[in-house]
Amino acid sequence: MAIQEQNEASLQNILLAESGKAAVYFFTPLCGTCKIGERMLEIAELTGISVPLYKLNINYAPRLREQWQISSVPCLAIVEDGELIQKEYAMQSVDHVYLMLK
Repeated sequence: MAIQEQNEASLQNILLAESGKAAVYFFTPLCGTCKIGERMLEIAELTGISVPLYKLNINYAPRLREQWQISSVPCLAIVEDGELIQKEYAMQSVDHVYLMLK
């Protein structure tokens, strides 16, 4: 199961329209660590977490990158009711990612 990639404008619309918790995974296509982190998220997603997951190429997200002060990739941003509540740069393990999203 792949995480749905969004562009910046559509993601901002989704986050404004939805209430509750969501997760945004910032990545770049050539980043090997990003691929590993995304695989961890996919495994966590298979466990049945209810938090919607989105991924966003940081190269095409200048407004969110600036607004949320994303300093590197990979970065998992946890959002609640459209507001950033947590950023995680180290995808330590599937278990760690699962607990953040639970």
